[in-house]
Amino acid sequence: MKLFSAKTKANDDATVQTSLSKANSHPFLSIENYSPYAKKQLELYSTLREAVPVIDAAISKTVRLLGTFEVTCKDDYTTMRLKSFIDNVQVNCCSNGLHQFIYSYFDDLLTYGTAVGEMVLGKDSRELRALYNASLSDVELKQGDTPLALKVMCKNADGSLCEVKYPQLVLVSMLNPVSGKAQGTSILKGLPFVSSVLLKIFNTIGVNFERVGNVRFAVTYNPKDGQSGSTKHRVQEIATQWSKAMRDKTQVCDFVSVGDVSVKVIGADNQVLSCDIEIRHLLEQIVSKLSIPPFLLGLSWSSTERMSSQQADILTSELEYYRTLLNPVIAKICKFYLRLSGLSDEFTINWSNINLQDETELAKARLNNAQAMQIEQSITEVN
Repeated sequence: MKLFSAKTKANDDATVQTSLSKANSHPFLSIENYSPYAKKQLELYSTLREAVPVIDAAISKTVRLLGTFEVTCKDDYTTMRLKSFIDNVQVNCCSNGLHQFIYSYFDDLLTYGTAVGEMVLGKDSRELRALYNASLSDVELKQGDTPLALKVMCKNADGSLCEVKYPQLVLVSMLNPVSGKAQGTSILKGLPFVSSVLLKIFNTIGVNFERVGNVRFAVTYNPKDGQSGSTKHRVQEIATQWSKAMRDKTQVCDFVSVGDVSVKVIGADNQVLSCDIEIRHLLEQIVSKLSIPPFLLGLSWSSTERMSSQQADILTSELEYYRTLLNPVIAKICKFYLRLSGLSDEFTINWSNINLQDETELAKARLNNAQAMQIEQSITEVN
């Protein structure tokens, strides 16, 4: 698979080397058939997000809470050029901006434990043309000749593997990598079993309410002594008239019968099991794995104000950790662009504060430090 071709058409300025046009289906059955370290983990984790809304909401909110960043260089001209690139670079087929690339990249990193991207050059190899989020189903990562080397293998249409020709253009990140393996760990690891139990409860609730909502009747005819000969004929007539009354949806029909006929609702005396406590326990396990405060997911569990503040602090530390994983990716892209443009590659990445509460805490800290310095200075002058 070639990255550049001399016969490239005029409208084909770049070629992506980590892509494969092949779609995979995502049946919910893969959650039930989960086995650790199976080859279909990508499909499994995608199915988890589709089947359990809490998991998808938690990952989506974590991506949005990541915040934005700015890159500043030593001189204003380089900063302006780099900012223009960050805001306008093409991402995939229908997006623009380095932030969009990082958000999709981070989403894959959380979901699958591994994220792969690519810097796509123009046909003259002198311009960083676009950024591409590679599908992990099209790429396979292997250790190189040494444990410190990494090979990026791309899948061909026939299923064979070939090493990418320009690995320096490929971006790879792993979340909590497995020791001795080129494999990251998804934050969804450990949730398939809990999610399968939760889905069984939801499916059972749906079946029970379908049975209760779609009422079924038991019509019983008890013939009197001496009427056994006409019983079959009477039963057929009752069944015909009852079916006719049930099929007529346009108006209410009365059923009139002669003799000892009783009508009962099937299952009316059965009590539907309460599963609120079980669902609460399962959701607690899921939320604890995703490190998202319950109130951000619309779960109104009882918690004090101090507990909510502590949960927010824990989330802040998690987001700071995720930012350290993404900084090398941002730095590699920016350095590559600056070097291709013949500019200095020295810059600083500045992330925005996560929320307004952080701004308030930082302001209070600066005020306390200023007051402490003023008191120390006054004591020094007195002495």
